[in-house]
Amino acid sequence: MSDKYRVAIIGSTGRGNYGHGLDTVWADVPATEVIAVADDNESGRLAAQKRTGARTVYADYREMLEKERPQIVAIAPRWIDQHHDMAIACAEHGCHVYMEKPFCRTLEEADHIVETFERKHLKLAIAHQTRYSPMVPVVKRIIEEGKLGTILEIRARGKEDRRGGGEDLWVLGTHMMDLMRNFAGEATSCFATLTEKGRPVTRDDVKPGNEGLGPLAGDSVRAMYTFPNGITGYFASTRNQGGNPSRFGLQIFGSKGVIEILSGYLPTVRFLPDSSWSPGRSGANWLNVSSNGIEKPESLRDTGLHGGNVLAVKDLIAAIEEDRQPLGSVYQARGATEMILAVFESHRVGGPVSLPLTNRKHPLERL
Repeated sequence: MSDKYRVAIIGSTGRGNYGHGLDTVWADVPATEVIAVADDNESGRLAAQKRTGARTVYADYREMLEKERPQIVAIAPRWIDQHHDMAIACAEHGCHVYMEKPFCRTLEEADHIVETFERKHLKLAIAHQTRYSPMVPVVKRIIEEGKLGTILEIRARGKEDRRGGGEDLWVLGTHMMDLMRNFAGEATSCFATLTEKGRPVTRDDVKPGNEGLGPLAGDSVRAMYTFPNGITGYFASTRNQGGNPSRFGLQIFGSKGVIEILSGYLPTVRFLPDSSWSPGRSGANWLNVSSNGIEKPESLRDTGLHGGNVLAVKDLIAAIEEDRQPLGSVYQARGATEMILAVFESHRVGGPVSLPLTNRKHPLERL
């Protein structure tokens, strides 16, 4: 018998497809073999079978789970309206999970997933690929060595393309929320506003979001978070106001300088050793940072999101074998989701809200 982990893949062609490479990552993880694919679209599942080398295909993922009994399942669709049901079905069949982001639509769904995976003693990892980047330990080391001084602020923005505002907050903001939490810890409060064409969002503006996001509104989002140790975090996004190159990324401002980290497996990272945060006045210059350190040549090859997926899956397998949580665990997934939903909840109540949120339902349903 094979000693490899039996992997099954859930896709949904036309409704989230296979995410950002969650179907193809397994080819570069020797400890795994893809045994089956489920997709409710016939042409999609046949194409996925050819792409992944799966022995068997199914139209119904529940039938696949029942018959194949995989050990790990990739929940690959980008659309999140099916994530909760898929995750619960996997847990009930004893499967560990690697899941595309965003996590799920509400904290009620998130809590149910967390409780179920806890009860079943299973692991779930979310595809926040930057969390696994070899650049993250380098940035943390720069901070720990005091090169930034005292961390004062963390600022993030989405891509601010046609999805700018509420959709950007969900689809790309989830990466930024995860990075904020990685560097600053658990957010303790949020104060945010949503606007549509310059006016505050009202109930009449709420519509079903794209990609199964649930209730959605706002072409502009402005959010402020508090973190332990006096750190303030900011996230903002306005539709069709993206930069070129994109501003999608995170900047950490300290009393001695600034670090910028973008998103990806081997993202651009730069360090500004300038306490004024103003190189034009101070004469300081941005310094490139590689996985080897400040102003050192890069020895790794950037393999994009695929590289992050490989590291995430290998960490998930290690977490299974060591009985620990993955780096991007179900708790990290819920934490990033809570920061997103806190934006809508703060707008709903018209003021700051404490985290964890008391309201576990979708705030825009109660606007």
